[in-house]
Amino acid sequence: MNYVSLIVEFLRGRPRLVFWSVALAQAALWIAVPTLSYSTPPGEVPLLLAIGHEFLLGSYQGPPLAFWLGDAAFRVGGTFGIYVLAQACIVTAYWAVFTLGRAIVGTQHAVLGVLLMVGIASLTVPTPNFGPAVLAAPFWALALLLYWRALGEGRRGAWYLLAIDLGLLLLTSYSGVILFALLILFTITTRDGWRALRQPEPWFSGLLLAVVLLPHALWLMHGYPQVLDGLMDPASLAGKPSPGVWLASTFVVTHLGLILLVVLVSGWPVQRRKKQRAPEIDRVHPASAFACAYVYVFAIVPALIAIAVAAAAGRLGPLERVTPFVLLSGLAFVVAGGDRIFLYRERTVSSAWLGLLLAPPAIAGLTVLLVPWITRAELGVAQPSRAEGVFFADTFQRRTGKPLAFVAGDPSLAPRIALAAPGRPRVYFDWAPARGPWATAADVKRDGGVLVWPAPGNTRDAPAELKAQFPNMVAEVPHTFERPVRGFLNPVRLGWAVIRPGSQ
Repeated sequence: MNYVSLIVEFLRGRPRLVFWSVALAQAALWIAVPTLSYSTPPGEVPLLLAIGHEFLLGSYQGPPLAFWLGDAAFRVGGTFGIYVLAQACIVTAYWAVFTLGRAIVGTQHAVLGVLLMVGIASLTVPTPNFGPAVLAAPFWALALLLYWRALGEGRRGAWYLLAIDLGLLLLTSYSGVILFALLILFTITTRDGWRALRQPEPWFSGLLLAVVLLPHALWLMHGYPQVLDGLMDPASLAGKPSPGVWLASTFVVTHLGLILLVVLVSGWPVQRRKKQRAPEIDRVHPASAFACAYVYVFAIVPALIAIAVAAAAGRLGPLERVTPFVLLSGLAFVVAGGDRIFLYRERTVSSAWLGLLLAPPAIAGLTVLLVPWITRAELGVAQPSRAEGVFFADTFQRRTGKPLAFVAGDPSLAPRIALAAPGRPRVYFDWAPARGPWATAADVKRDGGVLVWPAPGNTRDAPAELKAQFPNMVAEVPHTFERPVRGFLNPVRLGWAVIRPGSQ
């Protein structure tokens, strides 16, 4: 008697329930873990919120939409709101891929594609670090779904929704230019594409796209040097090989979990050689050759173009995070599996899949608790940001009688302190004033602010660059802050100075 796991029965009988259970379970894990264990938002979230707080039409980091939505989510729900927004993006991307898969390979095989996506690292581990790449994921996936409806299913009204979606994608990340160019190329090189171009909808949707992009395009005419400076920033290459090699390696590494699941479920090499029986999931309607080509092209070609662009430019820019480029990988493997997919090694595959779902968030949470007791490595998500923000805001308020207006100094400290401080002061980019045109050193001197910098050991003096912009500053006695989990680490010791209002 063959053993058939419960998940196989659900795949056959309740595939939609399986999809929503998987998508929402993963989202819940990656909301709960950072909410409960991170004392500071991960990665560049503080910097993103510092820029989003200014509500600009663009910045040196690119288009504005991720910064606007991130700031709105933080205003509503704090850091919890940021984590919810990030996972809402991933669930929406999963839904779009699932819906596209249903149209091409049927509901049951579409669920298999989503289950494989749990093995794609860039769709799980980095997602709490909300940014343009995470927000681009749902727009990218929705664009592929809407384009298929417009081109593959002949729904002419979908062209207008596609135009709006592409506009939002391009307002989120410049990496969307790759998908936009590939959509145009696919349209003019296929028979169905030429047939669609004989209709008015694609042309009118182009005008709608231009309207959506117009405000940012007008800003870009004046902000182009700032954007170019951000795109050519060599900081993202620190400690990495050439951009093309690094990006290609990232694509491989991020798929290792998916490859593991595919190898296990395929039964290769033992089960297939022994011709053992296995449960099977059949397609009700076989995918057409055009549909298969559609999935393969948009699963593989964008990544190849990104690698070529990174190699040619010598920079990573918005391509550093590969989240949007890997959305169709799971569906592509399912399409390649044929009309009948055999599920070998059910128990092993189920255990491996659960491990890929549960282990990364568990490791992320345990890392915060255990690493300080094992090594002296600094964890960016385990900093006493709240205590730092309250101390500097309260000190400034007591000394000047006014709320803290600006925080400046170290490029990693200033954004996170400003984010945690009551009243949420603005951040002056003293390390790169041209990248923060909303404030100058004169504004800080006029309205007042706090300057902060790391002061480990017996260090007290401020960095020379800070003294050059604020020559009259007086460094205070460095202040120490206890870590949320201290372990073998020393307390955080920060140098600081108060710039009183009207000191110019």
